[in-house]
Amino acid sequence: MRSSDYADNAEQKINWKVFQFVWPYLFKYKSRIALAFGCLVLSKAASVSGPFLLKNIVDTLNEDGVNGLILVPVGLVLAYGFARFSMIILGEIRDTVFGRVTERAMSKIGLEVFEHVHSLDLDFHLNRRTGGLSRDIERGINGISFLMRFFVFNIAPTLIEIVIWIGLLLYYYDVAFAVVTMLAVVTYILFSMVTTDWRTKFVREAARADSASSTIAIDSLLNYETVKYFTNEKYEANRYDKSLVDWEEAKRRNRLSLLGLNAGQGLIISVAMTSMMWMAAERVAQGSMTLGDFVLINAFMMQLFIPLNFLGFVYREIKGSMANIENMFALLDLNSGVEDIADAPELVITQGVISFNGVSFHYRDDRAIVENLSFTIQAGEKVAIVGASGAGKSTLVKLLFRFYDPNTGSIFIDGQDVSQVSQLSLRNAIGIVPQDTVLFNQSIFENIRYGNPQASDEEVVQAISLAHLEDFIAQLPQGSATVVGERGLKLSGGEKQRVAIARTILKRPPILVFDEATSSLDSKSERSILSALQEISQGHTSMVIAHRLSTVVDADRIVVLDQGSMVEQGSHRELLSLKGHYFELWTAQLRDHD
Repeated sequence: MRSSDYADNAEQKINWKVFQFVWPYLFKYKSRIALAFGCLVLSKAASVSGPFLLKNIVDTLNEDGVNGLILVPVGLVLAYGFARFSMIILGEIRDTVFGRVTERAMSKIGLEVFEHVHSLDLDFHLNRRTGGLSRDIERGINGISFLMRFFVFNIAPTLIEIVIWIGLLLYYYDVAFAVVTMLAVVTYILFSMVTTDWRTKFVREAARADSASSTIAIDSLLNYETVKYFTNEKYEANRYDKSLVDWEEAKRRNRLSLLGLNAGQGLIISVAMTSMMWMAAERVAQGSMTLGDFVLINAFMMQLFIPLNFLGFVYREIKGSMANIENMFALLDLNSGVEDIADAPELVITQGVISFNGVSFHYRDDRAIVENLSFTIQAGEKVAIVGASGAGKSTLVKLLFRFYDPNTGSIFIDGQDVSQVSQLSLRNAIGIVPQDTVLFNQSIFENIRYGNPQASDEEVVQAISLAHLEDFIAQLPQGSATVVGERGLKLSGGEKQRVAIARTILKRPPILVFDEATSSLDSKSERSILSALQEISQGHTSMVIAHRLSTVVDADRIVVLDQGSMVEQGSHRELLSLKGHYFELWTAQLRDHD
Protein backbone atom coordinates (compact mmCIF):
# COMPACT_ATOMS: atom_id res chain seq x y z
CA MET A 1 0.00 0.00 0.00
CA ARG A 2 1.34 3.46 -0.89
CA SER A 3 0.60 6.74 0.76
CA SER A 4 -2.11 7.61 -1.75
CA ASP A 5 -4.14 4.66 -0.48
CA TYR A 6 -3.69 5.61 3.14
CA ALA A 7 -7.06 5.43 4.97
CA ASP A 8 -8.83 6.18 1.69
CA ASN A 9 -11.77 3.76 1.91
CA ALA A 10 -14.29 4.81 4.55
CA GLU A 11 -16.57 1.84 3.81
CA GLN A 12 -14.02 -0.91 4.37
CA LYS A 13 -14.93 -3.66 6.84
CA ILE A 14 -13.65 -3.62 10.38
CA ASN A 15 -10.18 -5.13 10.53
CA TRP A 16 -10.46 -7.83 13.19
CA LYS A 17 -6.74 -8.54 12.82
CA VAL A 18 -6.32 -5.84 15.44
CA PHE A 19 -6.64 -8.53 18.11
CA GLN A 20 -3.78 -10.47 16.56
CA PHE A 21 -1.71 -7.31 16.79
CA VAL A 22 -2.63 -6.59 20.42
CA TRP A 23 -2.15 -10.01 22.07
CA PRO A 24 1.68 -9.99 22.06
CA TYR A 25 1.70 -6.72 23.99
CA LEU A 26 -0.69 -8.14 26.58
CA PHE A 27 1.07 -11.41 27.22
CA LYS A 28 4.37 -9.76 28.08
CA TYR A 29 2.78 -9.21 31.50
CA LYS A 30 1.32 -12.64 32.25
CA SER A 31 1.60 -12.38 36.04
CA ARG A 32 -0.27 -9.08 36.13
CA ILE A 33 -2.95 -10.43 33.81
CA ALA A 34 -3.33 -13.55 35.98
CA LEU A 35 -3.72 -11.40 39.11
CA ALA A 36 -6.24 -9.14 37.38
CA PHE A 37 -8.18 -12.18 36.14
CA GLY A 38 -8.25 -13.62 39.68
CA CYS A 39 -9.72 -10.36 40.98
CA LEU A 40 -12.25 -10.51 38.15
CA VAL A 41 -13.44 -14.01 39.12
CA LEU A 42 -13.77 -13.11 42.81
CA SER A 43 -15.57 -9.88 41.91
CA LYS A 44 -18.12 -11.75 39.79
CA ALA A 45 -18.67 -14.27 42.58
CA ALA A 46 -19.40 -11.43 45.00
CA SER A 47 -21.67 -9.82 42.42
CA VAL A 48 -23.78 -12.97 41.95
CA SER A 49 -24.06 -13.61 45.69
CA GLY A 50 -25.44 -10.12 46.42
CA PRO A 51 -29.05 -10.60 45.24
CA PHE A 52 -29.33 -13.96 47.04
CA LEU A 53 -28.17 -12.40 50.31
CA LEU A 54 -30.70 -9.62 49.76
CA LYS A 55 -33.48 -12.19 49.26
CA ASN A 56 -32.58 -13.95 52.51
CA ILE A 57 -32.51 -10.63 54.37
CA VAL A 58 -36.02 -9.73 53.17
CA ASP A 59 -37.44 -13.20 53.84
CA THR A 60 -35.91 -13.27 57.34
CA LEU A 61 -37.28 -9.85 58.18
CA ASN A 62 -40.68 -10.87 56.84
CA GLU A 63 -40.90 -13.93 59.10
CA ASP A 64 -42.86 -13.92 62.38
CA GLY A 65 -40.72 -13.74 65.47
CA VAL A 66 -37.93 -11.95 63.76
CA ASN A 67 -37.29 -9.95 66.92
CA GLY A 68 -35.98 -13.07 68.58
CA LEU A 69 -33.64 -13.80 65.74
CA ILE A 70 -32.23 -10.32 65.21
CA LEU A 71 -28.70 -11.64 64.83
CA VAL A 72 -29.66 -13.52 61.66
CA PRO A 73 -30.73 -10.50 59.56
CA VAL A 74 -27.86 -8.43 60.98
CA GLY A 75 -25.40 -11.09 59.87
CA LEU A 76 -27.01 -11.24 56.43
CA VAL A 77 -26.93 -7.45 56.11
CA LEU A 78 -23.25 -7.42 57.01
CA ALA A 79 -22.59 -10.24 54.53
CA TYR A 80 -24.46 -8.32 51.83
CA GLY A 81 -22.43 -5.18 52.58
CA PHE A 82 -19.20 -7.18 52.49
CA ALA A 83 -20.20 -8.74 49.14
CA ARG A 84 -20.95 -5.32 47.62
CA PHE A 85 -17.69 -3.86 48.96
CA SER A 86 -15.72 -6.90 47.74
CA MET A 87 -17.22 -6.54 44.27
CA ILE A 88 -16.20 -2.86 44.12
CA ILE A 89 -12.74 -3.11 45.65
CA LEU A 90 -11.80 -6.21 43.65
CA GLY A 91 -12.88 -4.41 40.48
CA GLU A 92 -10.71 -1.42 41.40
CA ILE A 93 -7.72 -3.66 42.13
CA ARG A 94 -8.28 -5.42 38.79
CA ASP A 95 -8.33 -2.11 36.89
CA THR A 96 -5.27 -0.81 38.75
CA VAL A 97 -3.26 -3.97 38.09
CA PHE A 98 -4.27 -4.15 34.45
CA GLY A 99 -3.77 -0.40 34.02
CA ARG A 100 -0.01 -0.94 34.02
CA VAL A 101 -0.39 -3.48 31.22
CA THR A 102 -2.51 -1.06 29.18
CA GLU A 103 -0.22 1.92 29.68
CA ARG A 104 2.90 -0.07 28.84
CA ALA A 105 1.27 -1.52 25.74
CA MET A 106 0.17 1.97 24.62
CA SER A 107 3.73 3.20 25.10
CA LYS A 108 5.18 0.31 23.08
CA ILE A 109 2.62 0.65 20.27
CA GLY A 110 3.09 4.43 20.15
CA LEU A 111 6.85 3.99 19.85
CA GLU A 112 6.43 1.36 17.13
CA VAL A 113 4.18 3.66 15.09
CA PHE A 114 6.56 6.60 15.59
CA GLU A 115 9.55 4.54 14.45
CA HIS A 116 7.58 3.14 11.51
CA VAL A 117 6.60 6.62 10.31
CA HIS A 118 10.28 7.65 10.45
CA SER A 119 11.20 4.54 8.46
CA LEU A 120 8.89 5.44 5.57
CA ASP A 121 10.45 7.00 2.51
CA LEU A 122 10.52 10.66 1.53
CA ASP A 123 7.68 10.18 -0.94
CA PHE A 124 5.26 9.41 1.91
CA HIS A 125 6.38 12.40 3.97
CA LEU A 126 6.09 14.77 1.02
CA ASN A 127 2.45 13.73 0.60
CA ARG A 128 1.38 13.37 4.23
CA ARG A 129 -0.68 15.86 6.21
CA THR A 130 0.94 16.32 9.61
CA GLY A 131 -2.17 17.39 11.55
CA GLY A 132 -4.39 14.57 10.29
CA LEU A 133 -1.60 12.04 10.69
CA SER A 134 -0.96 12.98 14.32
CA ARG A 135 -4.66 12.81 15.17
CA ASP A 136 -5.02 9.41 13.46
CA ILE A 137 -2.10 8.05 15.48
CA GLU A 138 -3.45 9.52 18.73
CA ARG A 139 -6.95 8.14 18.21
CA GLY A 140 -5.58 4.78 17.09
CA ILE A 141 -3.44 4.35 20.21
CA ASN A 142 -6.30 5.41 22.49
CA GLY A 143 -8.59 3.03 20.63
CA ILE A 144 -6.23 0.12 21.24
CA SER A 145 -6.09 1.05 24.93
CA PHE A 146 -9.89 0.98 25.12
CA LEU A 147 -10.00 -2.31 23.22
CA MET A 148 -7.53 -4.04 25.52
CA ARG A 149 -9.08 -2.80 28.73
CA PHE A 150 -12.77 -3.36 28.01
CA PHE A 151 -12.85 -6.37 25.72
CA VAL A 152 -10.72 -8.52 27.98
CA PHE A 153 -12.23 -7.50 31.33
CA ASN A 154 -15.76 -6.32 30.53
CA ILE A 155 -17.34 -7.95 27.50
CA ALA A 156 -16.35 -11.56 28.15
CA PRO A 157 -17.08 -11.39 31.93
CA THR A 158 -20.47 -9.77 31.29
CA LEU A 159 -21.45 -12.56 28.91
CA ILE A 160 -20.30 -15.14 31.49
CA GLU A 161 -22.35 -13.41 34.18
CA ILE A 162 -25.43 -13.50 31.94
CA VAL A 163 -25.02 -17.25 31.39
CA ILE A 164 -24.67 -17.83 35.17
CA TRP A 165 -27.79 -15.81 35.94
CA ILE A 166 -29.89 -17.60 33.33
CA GLY A 167 -28.73 -20.93 34.78
CA LEU A 168 -29.72 -19.82 38.31
CA LEU A 169 -33.15 -18.70 37.08
CA LEU A 170 -33.72 -22.10 35.45
CA TYR A 171 -32.65 -23.86 38.63
CA TYR A 172 -34.58 -21.84 41.21
CA TYR A 173 -37.59 -20.43 39.32
CA ASP A 174 -39.97 -21.01 36.42
CA VAL A 175 -38.59 -21.51 32.95
CA ALA A 176 -40.54 -18.39 31.90
CA PHE A 177 -38.10 -16.16 33.78
CA ALA A 178 -35.11 -17.70 31.98
CA VAL A 179 -36.88 -17.51 28.60
CA VAL A 180 -37.74 -13.81 29.01
CA THR A 181 -34.19 -13.06 30.14
CA MET A 182 -32.69 -15.01 27.24
CA LEU A 183 -34.95 -13.31 24.68
CA ALA A 184 -34.15 -9.87 26.12
CA VAL A 185 -30.41 -10.49 26.11
CA VAL A 186 -30.35 -11.94 22.57
CA THR A 187 -32.59 -9.15 21.24
CA TYR A 188 -30.49 -6.52 22.95
CA ILE A 189 -27.19 -7.88 21.64
CA LEU A 190 -28.46 -8.38 18.07
CA PHE A 191 -30.04 -4.92 17.99
CA SER A 192 -26.86 -3.35 19.36
CA MET A 193 -24.62 -5.13 16.86
CA VAL A 194 -26.77 -4.43 13.78
CA THR A 195 -27.39 -0.80 14.69
CA THR A 196 -23.77 -0.20 15.66
CA ASP A 197 -22.56 -1.71 12.39
CA TRP A 198 -24.90 0.65 10.58
CA ARG A 199 -23.67 3.73 12.41
CA THR A 200 -19.95 2.93 12.12
CA LYS A 201 -19.85 4.92 8.88
CA PHE A 202 -20.94 8.00 10.83
CA VAL A 203 -18.10 7.45 13.30
CA ARG A 204 -15.67 7.27 10.37
CA GLU A 205 -17.10 10.43 8.84
CA ALA A 206 -16.71 12.29 12.14
CA ALA A 207 -13.12 11.05 12.55
CA ARG A 208 -12.26 12.04 8.98
CA ALA A 209 -13.80 15.50 9.44
CA ASP A 210 -11.89 15.91 12.72
CA SER A 211 -8.61 15.01 10.99
CA ALA A 212 -9.36 17.39 8.11
CA SER A 213 -10.05 20.36 10.39
CA SER A 214 -6.93 19.59 12.46
CA THR A 215 -4.82 19.39 9.29
CA ILE A 216 -6.05 22.77 8.04
CA ALA A 217 -5.45 24.44 11.41
CA ILE A 218 -1.92 23.08 11.87
CA ASP A 219 -0.97 23.74 8.24
CA SER A 220 -2.14 27.34 8.53
CA LEU A 221 -0.35 27.96 11.84
CA LEU A 222 2.90 26.43 10.57
CA ASN A 223 2.76 28.85 7.64
CA TYR A 224 1.85 31.86 9.79
CA GLU A 225 4.24 34.23 8.02
CA THR A 226 2.96 33.32 4.55
CA VAL A 227 -0.60 33.95 5.71
CA LYS A 228 0.45 37.39 6.96
CA TYR A 229 2.43 38.23 3.82
CA PHE A 230 -0.62 37.73 1.62
CA THR A 231 -3.15 39.03 4.19
CA ASN A 232 -5.07 35.79 3.91
CA GLU A 233 -6.26 35.59 7.53
CA LYS A 234 -9.89 35.78 6.40
CA TYR A 235 -9.31 33.15 3.72
CA GLU A 236 -7.73 30.80 6.27
CA ALA A 237 -10.54 31.46 8.75
CA ASN A 238 -13.15 30.69 6.07
CA ARG A 239 -11.31 27.54 5.08
CA TYR A 240 -11.14 26.41 8.71
CA ASP A 241 -14.78 27.41 9.28
CA LYS A 242 -15.87 25.28 6.32
CA SER A 243 -14.00 22.29 7.74
CA LEU A 244 -15.68 22.89 11.11
CA VAL A 245 -19.10 23.00 9.41
CA ASP A 246 -18.35 19.62 7.85
CA TRP A 247 -17.23 18.40 11.28
CA GLU A 248 -20.44 19.68 12.90
CA GLU A 249 -22.59 17.94 10.28
CA ALA A 250 -20.67 14.68 10.69
CA LYS A 251 -21.01 14.89 14.49
CA ARG A 252 -24.75 15.65 14.15
CA ARG A 253 -25.34 12.51 12.06
CA ASN A 254 -23.23 10.56 14.52
CA ARG A 255 -25.23 11.91 17.47
CA LEU A 256 -28.63 11.21 15.85
CA SER A 257 -27.65 7.64 15.06
CA LEU A 258 -26.51 7.25 18.66
CA LEU A 259 -29.90 8.53 19.82
CA GLY A 260 -31.65 5.82 17.81
CA LEU A 261 -29.36 3.15 19.24
CA ASN A 262 -29.82 4.27 22.85
CA ALA A 263 -33.61 4.58 22.45
CA GLY A 264 -33.88 1.05 21.05
CA GLN A 265 -31.71 -0.39 23.80
CA GLY A 266 -33.74 1.42 26.46
CA LEU A 267 -37.00 0.06 25.04
CA ILE A 268 -35.72 -3.54 25.14
CA ILE A 269 -34.51 -3.15 28.74
CA SER A 270 -37.77 -1.54 29.89
CA VAL A 271 -39.97 -4.23 28.29
CA ALA A 272 -37.83 -7.03 29.77
CA MET A 273 -37.77 -5.58 33.29
CA THR A 274 -41.51 -4.85 33.25
CA SER A 275 -42.28 -8.41 32.10
CA MET A 276 -40.06 -9.99 34.76
CA MET A 277 -41.47 -7.84 37.56
CA TRP A 278 -45.05 -8.54 36.41
CA MET A 279 -44.47 -12.30 36.53
CA ALA A 280 -42.74 -12.06 39.92
CA ALA A 281 -45.56 -9.94 41.38
CA GLU A 282 -48.16 -12.44 40.18
CA ARG A 283 -46.33 -15.34 41.82
CA VAL A 284 -45.89 -13.45 45.11
CA ALA A 285 -49.64 -12.75 45.12
CA GLN A 286 -50.32 -16.47 44.46
CA GLY A 287 -47.95 -17.48 47.26
CA SER A 288 -45.59 -19.49 45.06
CA MET A 289 -42.82 -16.94 45.56
CA THR A 290 -41.78 -14.96 48.63
CA LEU A 291 -41.29 -11.24 48.91
CA GLY A 292 -37.56 -11.97 49.03
CA ASP A 293 -37.84 -13.70 45.64
CA PHE A 294 -39.53 -10.59 44.23
CA VAL A 295 -36.68 -8.43 45.55
CA LEU A 296 -34.14 -10.93 44.15
CA ILE A 297 -35.72 -10.78 40.68
CA ASN A 298 -35.73 -6.98 40.82
CA ALA A 299 -32.09 -6.84 41.99
CA PHE A 300 -31.15 -9.46 39.43
CA MET A 301 -32.70 -7.53 36.53
CA MET A 302 -31.01 -4.30 37.60
CA GLN A 303 -27.70 -6.07 38.10
CA LEU A 304 -28.04 -7.84 34.75
CA PHE A 305 -29.04 -4.90 32.58
CA ILE A 306 -26.57 -2.43 34.04
CA PRO A 307 -23.60 -4.42 32.67
CA LEU A 308 -25.65 -5.38 29.62
CA ASN A 309 -26.26 -1.72 28.92
CA PHE A 310 -22.55 -1.20 29.47
CA LEU A 311 -21.92 -4.06 27.05
CA GLY A 312 -23.82 -2.08 24.43
CA PHE A 313 -21.70 0.97 25.20
CA VAL A 314 -18.49 -1.06 25.02
CA TYR A 315 -19.50 -2.64 21.72
CA ARG A 316 -20.30 0.80 20.29
CA GLU A 317 -17.01 2.18 21.53
CA ILE A 318 -15.04 -0.81 20.25
CA LYS A 319 -16.60 -0.36 16.82
CA GLY A 320 -15.76 3.33 16.94
CA SER A 321 -12.27 2.60 18.26
CA MET A 322 -11.66 0.03 15.56
CA ALA A 323 -12.73 2.55 12.95
CA ASN A 324 -10.06 4.86 14.41
CA ILE A 325 -7.52 2.05 14.67
CA GLU A 326 -7.97 1.25 10.96
CA ASN A 327 -6.16 4.45 9.96
CA MET A 328 -3.24 3.58 12.21
CA PHE A 329 -3.13 0.04 10.82
CA ALA A 330 -3.24 1.40 7.29
CA LEU A 331 -0.22 3.47 8.29
CA LEU A 332 1.58 0.46 9.78
CA ASP A 333 0.83 -1.51 6.60
CA LEU A 334 2.64 1.04 4.47
CA ASN A 335 6.01 -0.13 3.21
CA SER A 336 8.89 2.17 2.47
CA GLY A 337 9.93 2.39 -1.15
CA VAL A 338 13.56 2.44 0.05
CA GLU A 339 14.53 -0.46 2.30
CA ASP A 340 17.79 -2.05 3.43
CA ILE A 341 18.68 -5.45 2.07
CA ALA A 342 18.71 -8.30 4.58
CA ASP A 343 21.68 -8.04 6.94
CA ALA A 344 22.94 -4.93 5.16
CA PRO A 345 26.58 -4.20 6.12
CA GLU A 346 27.70 -0.80 7.33
CA LEU A 347 29.35 1.64 4.94
CA VAL A 348 33.12 1.75 5.50
CA ILE A 349 34.75 5.07 4.56
CA THR A 350 38.39 4.80 3.57
CA GLN A 351 38.86 7.82 1.28
CA GLY A 352 35.43 9.27 0.54
CA VAL A 353 35.32 8.76 -3.24
CA ILE A 354 31.79 9.25 -4.65
CA SER A 355 30.84 7.79 -8.05
CA PHE A 356 27.59 8.21 -10.00
CA ASN A 357 27.52 5.47 -12.63
CA GLY A 358 24.83 5.71 -15.33
CA VAL A 359 22.26 7.07 -12.86
CA SER A 360 18.77 7.77 -14.16
CA PHE A 361 15.80 8.80 -12.03
CA HIS A 362 12.25 10.06 -12.47
CA TYR A 363 9.44 10.88 -10.03
CA ARG A 364 6.90 10.26 -12.79
CA ASP A 365 7.24 8.08 -15.84
CA ASP A 366 6.52 10.96 -18.21
CA ARG A 367 9.28 13.23 -16.88
CA ALA A 368 12.93 12.26 -16.44
CA ILE A 369 14.77 14.23 -13.74
CA VAL A 370 18.23 12.66 -14.04
CA GLU A 371 19.26 10.75 -17.14
CA ASN A 372 22.30 8.47 -17.56
CA LEU A 373 24.51 10.59 -15.32
CA SER A 374 28.10 9.52 -14.62
CA PHE A 375 30.85 11.40 -12.77
CA THR A 376 33.23 10.85 -9.87
CA ILE A 377 34.22 13.03 -6.92
CA GLN A 378 37.71 12.08 -5.76
CA ALA A 379 38.80 11.97 -2.13
CA GLY A 380 39.13 15.48 -0.71
CA GLU A 381 37.86 17.03 -3.92
CA LYS A 382 35.28 19.82 -4.00
CA VAL A 383 32.90 19.35 -6.92
CA ALA A 384 30.09 21.78 -7.71
CA ILE A 385 26.88 20.76 -9.48
CA VAL A 386 25.32 23.65 -11.39
CA GLY A 387 22.54 24.16 -13.87
CA ALA A 388 19.24 25.90 -14.42
CA SER A 389 16.28 25.32 -12.09
CA GLY A 390 14.81 21.86 -12.62
CA ALA A 391 18.06 20.44 -14.00
CA GLY A 392 18.13 17.75 -11.28
CA LYS A 393 20.77 19.23 -8.95
CA SER A 394 18.99 18.76 -5.61
CA THR A 395 17.69 15.37 -6.74
CA LEU A 396 21.31 14.15 -6.70
CA VAL A 397 21.45 14.98 -2.97
CA LYS A 398 18.32 12.93 -2.32
CA LEU A 399 19.77 10.02 -4.31
CA LEU A 400 23.10 10.25 -2.46
CA PHE A 401 21.31 10.17 0.91
CA ARG A 402 19.20 7.33 -0.51
CA PHE A 403 15.88 9.03 0.08
CA TYR A 404 15.14 7.53 -3.32
CA ASP A 405 16.80 4.75 -5.32
CA PRO A 406 17.83 5.39 -8.94
CA ASN A 407 15.60 3.79 -11.57
CA THR A 408 18.77 2.66 -13.33
CA GLY A 409 22.47 2.92 -12.52
CA SER A 410 24.23 2.95 -9.18
CA ILE A 411 25.95 5.28 -6.72
CA PHE A 412 29.18 4.14 -5.08
CA ILE A 413 31.13 5.45 -2.10
CA ASP A 414 34.64 3.99 -1.91
CA GLY A 415 33.51 1.22 -4.25
CA GLN A 416 30.49 0.26 -2.11
CA ASP A 417 27.03 0.44 -3.72
CA VAL A 418 24.97 2.66 -1.40
CA SER A 419 21.90 0.49 -2.05
CA GLN A 420 23.73 -2.49 -0.52
CA VAL A 421 24.76 -0.87 2.77
CA SER A 422 22.62 0.21 5.71
CA GLN A 423 20.91 3.56 5.33
CA LEU A 424 21.89 4.50 8.87
CA SER A 425 25.62 4.10 8.22
CA LEU A 426 25.31 5.87 4.86
CA ARG A 427 23.66 8.95 6.35
CA ASN A 428 26.04 8.93 9.30
CA ALA A 429 28.89 9.37 6.83
CA ILE A 430 27.40 12.44 5.12
CA GLY A 431 26.89 15.92 6.56
CA ILE A 432 24.68 18.49 4.88
CA VAL A 433 24.09 22.22 5.03
CA PRO A 434 20.70 22.47 3.30
CA GLN A 435 19.17 25.36 1.42
CA ASP A 436 16.31 25.62 3.91
CA THR A 437 17.61 24.95 7.41
CA VAL A 438 14.77 23.81 9.66
CA LEU A 439 15.44 24.11 13.39
CA PHE A 440 13.57 22.60 16.32
CA ASN A 441 11.75 24.83 18.78
CA GLN A 442 14.56 24.51 21.29
CA SER A 443 17.64 26.52 22.25
CA ILE A 444 20.42 27.33 19.78
CA PHE A 445 22.74 25.16 21.85
CA GLU A 446 20.47 22.10 21.63
CA ASN A 447 19.84 22.68 17.91
CA ILE A 448 23.59 22.53 17.31
CA ARG A 449 23.95 19.47 19.55
CA TYR A 450 21.38 17.74 17.28
CA GLY A 451 24.27 17.08 14.89
CA ASN A 452 25.63 14.66 17.52
CA PRO A 453 23.28 14.16 20.51
CA GLN A 454 26.09 12.41 22.43
CA ALA A 455 28.48 15.37 22.10
CA SER A 456 29.72 17.09 25.26
CA ASP A 457 29.08 20.76 26.00
CA GLU A 458 32.73 21.51 25.23
CA GLU A 459 32.41 19.96 21.76
CA VAL A 460 29.28 22.03 21.05
CA VAL A 461 31.10 25.20 22.12
CA GLN A 462 33.98 24.28 19.80
CA ALA A 463 31.54 23.81 16.89
CA ILE A 464 30.03 27.23 17.66
CA SER A 465 33.51 28.74 17.46
CA LEU A 466 34.37 27.04 14.17
CA ALA A 467 31.10 28.26 12.67
CA HIS A 468 31.89 31.84 13.82
CA LEU A 469 28.69 32.01 15.85
CA GLU A 470 30.18 33.51 19.05
CA ASP A 471 29.59 37.16 18.15
CA PHE A 472 25.97 36.54 17.20
CA ILE A 473 25.29 34.48 20.32
CA ALA A 474 26.98 37.10 22.52
CA GLN A 475 24.41 39.67 21.35
CA LEU A 476 21.48 37.56 22.54
CA PRO A 477 20.13 38.21 26.07
CA GLN A 478 20.02 34.48 26.81
CA GLY A 479 23.04 33.57 24.72
CA SER A 480 23.09 30.02 23.38
CA ALA A 481 20.07 29.20 25.58
CA THR A 482 17.89 31.39 23.34
CA VAL A 483 14.92 29.41 21.99
CA VAL A 484 14.72 29.77 18.19
CA GLY A 485 10.94 29.36 17.80
CA GLU A 486 9.05 26.84 15.70
CA ARG A 487 11.09 25.89 12.62
CA GLY A 488 13.67 28.53 13.68
CA LEU A 489 11.45 31.47 12.76
CA LYS A 490 13.16 33.80 15.27
CA LEU A 491 16.47 33.61 13.37
CA SER A 492 17.41 35.15 10.04
CA GLY A 493 18.45 33.05 7.05
CA GLY A 494 22.17 33.66 7.66
CA GLU A 495 21.86 32.88 11.36
CA LYS A 496 20.07 29.62 10.65
CA GLN A 497 22.74 28.71 8.09
CA ARG A 498 25.46 29.24 10.68
CA VAL A 499 23.59 26.97 13.09
CA ALA A 500 23.38 24.38 10.30
CA ILE A 501 27.13 24.69 9.70
CA ALA A 502 27.88 24.27 13.42
CA ARG A 503 25.56 21.27 13.53
CA THR A 504 27.41 19.67 10.60
CA ILE A 505 30.82 20.45 12.14
CA LEU A 506 29.70 18.68 15.32
CA LYS A 507 28.68 15.61 13.28
CA ARG A 508 32.23 15.42 11.82
CA PRO A 509 31.32 13.49 8.64
CA PRO A 510 33.94 12.52 6.04
CA ILE A 511 31.64 13.65 3.19
CA LEU A 512 30.02 17.10 3.04
CA VAL A 513 27.08 18.25 0.93
CA PHE A 514 26.09 21.90 0.49
CA ASP A 515 22.67 22.20 -1.13
CA GLU A 516 22.41 25.82 -2.29
CA ALA A 517 23.41 26.81 1.22
CA THR A 518 23.72 30.53 0.40
CA SER A 519 20.94 30.98 -2.18
CA SER A 520 18.66 32.97 0.17
CA LEU A 521 21.35 35.21 1.74
CA ASP A 522 22.48 38.76 1.09
CA SER A 523 25.97 39.37 -0.28
CA LYS A 524 27.58 40.13 3.10
CA SER A 525 26.06 37.06 4.76
CA GLU A 526 26.93 34.98 1.70
CA ARG A 527 30.61 35.94 1.88
CA SER A 528 30.68 35.14 5.59
CA ILE A 529 28.97 31.78 5.12
CA LEU A 530 31.18 30.88 2.14
CA SER A 531 34.27 31.58 4.22
CA ALA A 532 32.97 29.26 6.95
CA LEU A 533 32.09 26.58 4.39
CA GLN A 534 35.58 26.73 2.89
CA GLU A 535 37.09 26.24 6.33
CA ILE A 536 35.04 23.19 7.28
CA SER A 537 35.37 21.53 3.85
CA GLN A 538 39.18 21.42 3.99
CA GLY A 539 40.26 17.80 3.73
CA HIS A 540 36.69 16.54 3.13
CA THR A 541 35.08 15.23 -0.02
CA SER A 542 32.52 17.92 -0.87
CA MET A 543 29.58 18.10 -3.24
CA VAL A 544 28.17 21.60 -3.67
CA ILE A 545 24.78 22.23 -5.27
CA ALA A 546 24.72 25.83 -6.49
CA HIS A 547 22.46 28.11 -8.43
CA ARG A 548 24.63 31.21 -8.06
CA LEU A 549 27.82 30.40 -9.97
CA SER A 550 29.84 33.05 -8.13
CA THR A 551 29.77 30.83 -5.03
CA VAL A 552 31.60 27.91 -6.69
CA VAL A 553 34.34 29.53 -8.77
CA ASP A 554 36.88 28.04 -6.35
CA ALA A 555 35.61 24.46 -6.84
CA ASP A 556 38.13 21.87 -8.04
CA ARG A 557 35.65 20.83 -10.70
CA ILE A 558 32.22 21.98 -11.85
CA VAL A 559 29.67 19.59 -13.35
CA VAL A 560 27.06 21.34 -15.53
CA LEU A 561 23.63 19.75 -15.82
CA ASP A 562 20.94 20.48 -18.35
CA GLN A 563 17.59 18.68 -18.15
CA GLY A 564 19.10 15.93 -16.00
CA SER A 565 22.13 15.21 -18.19
CA MET A 566 25.75 16.29 -17.81
CA VAL A 567 26.70 18.60 -20.66
CA GLU A 568 30.06 19.90 -19.39
CA GLN A 569 32.57 19.53 -16.59
CA GLY A 570 35.83 21.22 -15.66
CA SER A 571 37.20 24.11 -13.63
CA HIS A 572 35.65 27.57 -13.75
CA ARG A 573 38.30 28.87 -16.17
CA GLU A 574 38.15 25.78 -18.38
CA LEU A 575 34.35 25.99 -18.70
CA LEU A 576 34.42 29.70 -19.51
CA SER A 577 36.98 29.07 -22.24
CA LEU A 578 34.64 26.50 -23.84
CA LYS A 579 32.04 29.23 -24.47
CA GLY A 580 29.35 26.60 -23.95
CA HIS A 581 26.45 26.06 -21.57
CA TYR A 582 28.33 27.19 -18.45
CA PHE A 583 29.53 30.32 -20.22
CA GLU A 584 25.90 31.18 -21.10
CA LEU A 585 24.79 30.67 -17.48
CA TRP A 586 27.69 32.78 -16.21
CA THR A 587 27.03 35.59 -18.68
CA ALA A 588 23.29 35.57 -17.90
CA GLN A 589 23.95 35.80 -14.14
CA LEU A 590 26.44 38.64 -14.61
CA ARG A 591 23.85 40.49 -16.71
CA ASP A 592 21.18 39.93 -14.05
CA HIS A 593 23.57 41.13 -11.36
CA ASP A 594 24.33 44.32 -13.30
